[in-house]
Amino acid sequence: MNIHEYQAKAVLREFGVPVPRGHAAFSVTEAVKAADDLDAQLLVVKAQIHAGGRGKAGGVKLVNSKAEVRREAERLLGSVLVTHQTGPKGKEVNRLYIEEASAIERELYLSALVDRETSRIVLVASIAGGMEIEEVARAQPEKIATIVVDPATGIMPHHGGGVAQALELKGDLAKQAWDLVAKLYAAFTAKDMSLLEINPLVVTKAARLLCLDAKIGFDDNALYRHPEIVALRDLSEEDAKEIEASKYDLNYVALDGTIGCMVNGAGLAMATMDIIKLHGEAPANFLDVGGGASKEKVAAAFKIITADPKVKGILVNIFGGIMKCDIIAEGVVAAVKEVGLRVPLVVRLEGTNVELGKEIIAKSNLNVTSADDLDDAAKKVVKAVRAR
Repeated sequence: MNIHEYQAKAVLREFGVPVPRGHAAFSVTEAVKAADDLDAQLLVVKAQIHAGGRGKAGGVKLVNSKAEVRREAERLLGSVLVTHQTGPKGKEVNRLYIEEASAIERELYLSALVDRETSRIVLVASIAGGMEIEEVARAQPEKIATIVVDPATGIMPHHGGGVAQALELKGDLAKQAWDLVAKLYAAFTAKDMSLLEINPLVVTKAARLLCLDAKIGFDDNALYRHPEIVALRDLSEEDAKEIEASKYDLNYVALDGTIGCMVNGAGLAMATMDIIKLHGEAPANFLDVGGGASKEKVAAAFKIITADPKVKGILVNIFGGIMKCDIIAEGVVAAVKEVGLRVPLVVRLEGTNVELGKEIIAKSNLNVTSADDLDDAAKKVVKAVRAR
């Protein structure tokens, strides 16, 4: 789960992390009031969407009067911002963040994330702040330092020292870095974050460290412990199909292809997506129904797939272990009878109760193509899509 910049800064502020003063605004009137409350000579009007690259897309503007705040708020609210992370459709701006401008001396980069290889939290620091870290990693990897935190010890002074050294901070700024790292780590662990990115972390002209931007992602599996974080969720920033899938505890991610996939198990789902690509088409989604799905859950998954107008064919690929093939078959048949079937459907079943599952589909009189194995299924669904 992701949250907006202004929400991320509010979370960090709870842990004593230095962030600029600012107020969220959902209307032009609220934006002007925020400017009044801040009473600063220079302000920044920031569009709030779940995507990076806002500045380059015109979503971040420096202003020096309430009149300019009003003008920018009128321009941005209700507009569609297109960045390199939103895709061509962009995202509608429904809220703003009015923030006091900062006098910047240097821009740095600092983040914390969960490293899958080490199963530990790592700190990533770079002197190339304000840039896309992926581009820095590609073109100037020597400018990125990675510091691993042992969970047995937690954050220690040498971690802060390593960050200060990587960011070329000395004296009092180095001490500030040590303090900042400890507070960010405390926030990261206390709130079950999966990503905490400060870009840029700035050194102000007054020689203070300040988190000028903040991006936070949370571990969905730990959200039950944090109702205060769940309350920050902005459904308007999420895909409607993904929201519907979350109601049934389905692992669903919308993609840009034409072949809808319903699979049990994340690994098998990834393999299914890969083999569709191998045969020349692209998956329209990642959908893992899990190991213990009910008939109702399977039917819901099927409905979500068919609701996507990009889907030109559907591949159901089930390897039944805990998940029984007859349950999948019953769910698919129930969903098809309710919503209809307007695109080719290929079903590959294997494992527990496979013969019963195939019998249920055969007796349903639905226009379903059976497949013997995954490669056969992928070939058949790709051929059917191309024949339409």
